[in-house]
Amino acid sequence: MGIAFTKWTCTFLFCCCLIISVVYSVEGLHGGSKVRGVNLGGWLVIEGWIKPSLFDGIANGDMLDGTEVQLKSVTLERYVSAENGGGMNVTVDRDAPSSWETFRLWRVSESEFQFRTSGGQFLTCDGGGCTVSATAKSASTLETYEIERNEKSRIHIKTKNGAYLQATTGGQLTADYPDTPGWDNNAATFEMVIVANYLRGDYQLANGYGHDPAKDVLKRHRNSFITIEDFKFLNKHGINTVRIPVGWWIAFDPDPPDPFIGGSLEALDNAFSWAQEYDTKCIIDLHAAPGSQNGMEHSASRDGFTGWPTSPDFISESLHVIEFLVSRYARHPALLGIELLNEPSAPAVPLDTLISYYKQGYQIVRKHSSSAYVIICQRIGNADPMELYQANIGSHNLVLDLHFYNLFDTFFVNKSAEDNIQYIYKSREGQLQALNNSNGPLVFIGEWVNEWSVTSGSQKDYQDFGRAQLDVYNEASFGWCYWTIKNDRVHWDFEWNIRNNYLQLAIYLCRQLTQQTELYHFRIVRNSIHLVFSSSLFMKFLKWLKAYLV
Repeated sequence: MGIAFTKWTCTFLFCCCLIISVVYSVEGLHGGSKVRGVNLGGWLVIEGWIKPSLFDGIANGDMLDGTEVQLKSVTLERYVSAENGGGMNVTVDRDAPSSWETFRLWRVSESEFQFRTSGGQFLTCDGGGCTVSATAKSASTLETYEIERNEKSRIHIKTKNGAYLQATTGGQLTADYPDTPGWDNNAATFEMVIVANYLRGDYQLANGYGHDPAKDVLKRHRNSFITIEDFKFLNKHGINTVRIPVGWWIAFDPDPPDPFIGGSLEALDNAFSWAQEYDTKCIIDLHAAPGSQNGMEHSASRDGFTGWPTSPDFISESLHVIEFLVSRYARHPALLGIELLNEPSAPAVPLDTLISYYKQGYQIVRKHSSSAYVIICQRIGNADPMELYQANIGSHNLVLDLHFYNLFDTFFVNKSAEDNIQYIYKSREGQLQALNNSNGPLVFIGEWVNEWSVTSGSQKDYQDFGRAQLDVYNEASFGWCYWTIKNDRVHWDFEWNIRNNYLQLAIYLCRQLTQQTELYHFRIVRNSIHLVFSSSLFMKFLKWLKAYLV
């Protein structure tokens, strides 16, 4: 196909001139490509910050599971305390609050709660007249209290048998207030300070609404948040892979253990069908493991504790989920890989525990598929991704997932736009090159975002920052995956970034196309150089490029 040198041709040639890189390819993707992906975050694993309106209908919505509270007696002007984090009687004798004076709520109903100490024990009282202690290792009726609130921050706390807790003059917490308290300054009235209320995940949503209302909310969300139109959009803009976070309860669909709500398996089946229709590959990512691998909302933690590594049952159940998923989708043409666990935290998840789990998960995937990629995620926190390189987890199609954010660290506070961009080129690029050359797993930037701590960035600043990340993350031997497809915070929203021209993929797509040797060649005719293109690939290039430049 002969063409004139239009603005499209010039743009194409300019892109070609920028290409100097080692070419990697991923089995299962067309044309020797690597992963160009987008995460479907906030869909089958809930993250309230992605779509806060999901929680709008919950009564006492500021007192969900995991809410951290401090209680101050209005008469003693002292804080309720579980000394040493629990293990003895509770006192009301602290002038200032710290971790011993901070309790995490377990929600039983919209007005009934259990109080968990920083050491993991629960406040308990065995009847009227008792002294409250922080000695229960689990919670049931004796650890359940009704909280009465007034219009301000004052509360009363009542046991199941009707006795109100009070702060005695001796600094004890007892269940023997003699009458129904008012809201004046009396021994049974406390100021409740909500210290933290950041957990907004599947546990908080389901337990906050209750089963039937939560089922309605999640059914509407799963049917509307991601649809086939999103796969059409991604395909149009050059995305060839989606990473789909799922929770462990998907393996028990349609009736998972309480409080989780069934229906995510049907949605995942839909995603695979849509992916196949639009020539897109799927990575299934175990984002939420039993007990929580990092204490965060996106691992469905009830209260911020990391329980997954503490129980062999949790680990065995996770392996069961991996077997369920790979056995169901191993033969589906849209499957690209299985990610065994998302963002285990260091040091809460010991390295030897994680490596043992990864080795077992690798073998389970290989039992059902010889070609599916097995993806292992580095620990978040103070951990070196190289720690997994010497672990001998598997020998074929093994991928290491790194998550790169210029956020969540004081290092990035007060950095300028140029500082952030140079950090990508000077630090992240060197790290990727070292990992690519380490003769270990393929490298995958499984999460990144075109957002930072810069408060006054212009559109051009964002374009330059996005271009720097694409330039560098393109060097990852397996590819990259943007977090996330949709988000109420617009700079985290991939579709918004594309539609509003804050993230420009044209140069990146051009580089990918020109790595295919059949795309073009030169021919000399009568002392003139003619550029001859493969018509099908060039038309594909024009289609993609036009979407970004129009």
